[in-house]
Amino acid sequence: MYEKIFTLPVTEQITPFISQRQLDELPVVVVTHPKVRAAISLQGAHLLAWQPEGDRPVIWLSENTPFKQGIAIRGGVPICWPWFGTAGTPSHGFARNQPWCLTAHDEDENGVNLTFTLQDSVQTRSHWPHAFTLIARFKLGEECEIELESQGDYQATAALHTYFEIGDITRISVAGLGEHYIDKVAHVADARQAGELVFVGQTDRVYTQPTTRSLIKDPALQRAIEVNHHDMSDVIAWNPGATLSASMADMTDEGYKTMVCVETGRVTKPLLATGEQPARLAVTFRSRQSG
Repeated sequence: MYEKIFTLPVTEQITPFISQRQLDELPVVVVTHPKVRAAISLQGAHLLAWQPEGDRPVIWLSENTPFKQGIAIRGGVPICWPWFGTAGTPSHGFARNQPWCLTAHDEDENGVNLTFTLQDSVQTRSHWPHAFTLIARFKLGEECEIELESQGDYQATAALHTYFEIGDITRISVAGLGEHYIDKVAHVADARQAGELVFVGQTDRVYTQPTTRSLIKDPALQRAIEVNHHDMSDVIAWNPGATLSASMADMTDEGYKTMVCVETGRVTKPLLATGEQPARLAVTFRSRQSG
């Protein structure tokens, strides 16, 4: 799927390094820069791909996800807003299913910066009765930085729901998550963990006292992914496991083996936006080789 995105016909060449292309029903902004390849769907301002020069893809994207208007994309970095999970309909909020606008861009020898904007409309107010402006900023180079700015007057839960590409879910571990978590599989409100997270079967945890940096250790791909969380209250770790993966139409039966979600979230402490002070949630990640 990665290679397909970068071989799509160009519908508009925006700058030397930035183009717009069409992936089935969805327009996609594609970055082909000497330092980085990346792609962002206008639906959801959804990062589909990020691959620094000299590395393999860092972001996982399902081979089975449809690229259809109004249907959530499986993989990449969904923007879950203004609610996380099943607090409303649709699940994980409406921002990831709405068409955003590319409102700013620039580039230099180090990479590309892109800004996308979503504003309230008749359709969004049918889901959620608030005026808002939502801005997603992407700084794409040897690192990937995503910042979500929420303008208006409201509370919202949110997550940058990042799917990372890994070699083998049974061999990875994740450090920096902390001891306390909500276990959404076992329905335990204050579970405890000692040491690093390893994955055995379906995993869905909201870590409520994480450090600001998670580290995904991936011996199969001989790399580590550093995930630096900004303005978060929680970090979510998710993998569907074999049974749930097989039941999901937008994921292959084996899809769970090569992905892990380590998500930057505001779940237990909602974002608070006021007229004077927007709310922010951000993540910066990078890949580095390990022995």
